[in-house]
Amino acid sequence: MKNIVLSILLMSACAMIYAQADSSPYQAIVAVDGSGDYKTVQEAINAVPDGQTKPWLILIKNGLYNEQVIIPKNKPYVHLIGQDKDKTIIHLNLNVGSKLTGKEIGGKTAYWEHSVHNPSSPVYKYEGSVVVVKGDHFYTENISYVNDWGVLSDNGPQALAMNSQADCASFYNCKFRSFQDTWMTANNDVSRHYVKDCWIEGAVDYFYGGGDVLLENCTLYNVRSGAVIVAPSHKDAKYGYAFRNCIIDGNSEAADGRLKLGRPWHNNSKTVYINTIMLIPVADEGWTNMGTVPGIFAEYNSRDAQGNVLDLSKRKTEYQYKDRQTGKEVSGTCQATITKEEADKYTYENMIPGNDGWNPRIMMEKLGSPRSLVYQHGTLKWNPVKNAIGYIVYDGEQILGTTTDTSFPVSKVNYALKVSAVNQYGTQGKKGVL
Repeated sequence: MKNIVLSILLMSACAMIYAQADSSPYQAIVAVDGSGDYKTVQEAINAVPDGQTKPWLILIKNGLYNEQVIIPKNKPYVHLIGQDKDKTIIHLNLNVGSKLTGKEIGGKTAYWEHSVHNPSSPVYKYEGSVVVVKGDHFYTENISYVNDWGVLSDNGPQALAMNSQADCASFYNCKFRSFQDTWMTANNDVSRHYVKDCWIEGAVDYFYGGGDVLLENCTLYNVRSGAVIVAPSHKDAKYGYAFRNCIIDGNSEAADGRLKLGRPWHNNSKTVYINTIMLIPVADEGWTNMGTVPGIFAEYNSRDAQGNVLDLSKRKTEYQYKDRQTGKEVSGTCQATITKEEADKYTYENMIPGNDGWNPRIMMEKLGSPRSLVYQHGTLKWNPVKNAIGYIVYDGEQILGTTTDTSFPVSKVNYALKVSAVNQYGTQGKKGVL
């Protein structure tokens, strides 16, 4: 983190003033150094018109954005596009319990029912998450969402980096970091999320909630001994959580063989892991008890770091919990493995489009790099890229500006001029280099 901070500060200190083109493919540009339309992400969100029916594109330059960001329900179709996921960081030191000691507060249910909020605490926020998404059709890429409380204290209570309570929410090439409850998904069964090429980090129930959520090619990074990845709370979700072609990894503490894939928080919890590569060992039983009997907690084709198929015969199939109202012990069973035919039902085509044809993959498609870059007499020119709505112009890693034209005024070159095309959803394409 120190190296990232130093890099960002040096870039800001060395920044030159460049002419900005009259038009931009983005509706807003956020830059903490003041070189954009807004200095904070929330200011840019506040300026989004209510009731959008098409993407509102917000480009966020590299920087440390120490703030809470809330996207209200009346602002759908917000697209937050970061410059670099390792250097565009939205972070804040907050938690749900306002504890300053970092001491664990038992289980989630007990905490929510019995803890007392302290609004005067410097780490307490009512929304309880660094970012809260309530507006549907949200899309983000190339951003790190970090809850400093979780990362720095290495302890609870709940400290969310992301709380996504929206339908048609998609996430591409992002990082989510905390310790307890890093990311909460929708508390209903109709919301869909699609998560691709992301890093999700934590230790306690760090991906939890409801909705039909498909995660592909993601890394689940564990940061303590006995970590638990998911704590779903589905009721009548058709699919629940599906992890396809993901990697389970972690630090040395998490690699002691006590890691659990998940525990059933409430209701009819559903989670499947398909074609998972486990770079650190998972406990033989795989899963553990919590507050209910899951609807399905199962795996297909799990493999170790060498690519060997894992023996799943010892995975947990019997669950017990104490009913909170009656105090009686309740038990039940759940399958721990699925067949290839069953695994093939958890696909993008089945889980994501729904009745409205939602297709977030198309948002993530990168356009080709601009070609034939020429710099003469203070102007950079290039050939147009098919389907581009505009371009981002760089000098090295510094954004000089954006334009809808195929030329851009540059008064001075410090490093190497580059241009990337922008698609209609705001996604950055491959860079062409002068």
